[in-house]
Amino acid sequence: MVDIVPLSSYPSYISLLPSVQTCNITNLPENYFLKYYLYHALSWPQLSFVAVVRPKHNGLKNDYPKVVGYVLAKMEEEPTDGVAHGHITSISVMRTHRRLGIAERLMRMSQRAMAESHRAEYVSLHVRVSNNAALRLYRDTLGFEVEKIESKYYADGEDAYAMKMDLRPLWIKDEDDDEDDKGGKKTGKAKKQAGGEGDDAHPDEGDEAGDLGKKEGEKEEKEKEKMFKVKVGRGLGVGDLVERNESVR
Repeated sequence: MVDIVPLSSYPSYISLLPSVQTCNITNLPENYFLKYYLYHALSWPQLSFVAVVRPKHNGLKNDYPKVVGYVLAKMEEEPTDGVAHGHITSISVMRTHRRLGIAERLMRMSQRAMAESHRAEYVSLHVRVSNNAALRLYRDTLGFEVEKIESKYYADGEDAYAMKMDLRPLWIKDEDDDEDDKGGKKTGKAKKQAGGEGDDAHPDEGDEAGDLGKKEGEKEEKEKEKMFKVKVGRGLGVGDLVERNESVR
């Protein structure tokens, strides 16, 4: 059974990085130094995932799972368009475990993590123009669109498709941002934050502290309310005490 887990899910997940690098070297012509994998793992640990086959229970304590696939992803640190977005650095699945939907699962989990953890607006990637299998996965299955063709992108001179996919449908929506589909009305929580009375407004909640930002009419009403409270207090026999204190001052 193949499990898809975050790269950071193991107590010493760094020990899996050599296996991830081996998976890359075995299948892809674009290879990276081990420190590049470590950079991703430490900077964006929740965005990279590994496909593993867990070992059978044989009594060995340090028997790590076998890595049969991975996706290495990151957030663009200084996006040129000023929009927060993620990028798929590399993805690979061992030949012995292909055609099992592993690559699709790796991609979808990484995309969801980008949207939920970093609120990325879209995810980008590059793929060789001759890689038809990857194109079918990205374009037909996942819904990526070709943005442009980058000439001689790869070291051997081959062109690359620059592709991107919108991640906003995967965002976790807050109750404050929800609006009524019919009239665009705010929910109770949003109304209360905007100064209105929401459906879930608590009847015992007090007024705002201070008079800053209030209109003159509201201030006058507040003063009348204070005066009324004083009269009631004096009517209960506190008047002598109040007058005595005022005379002392």
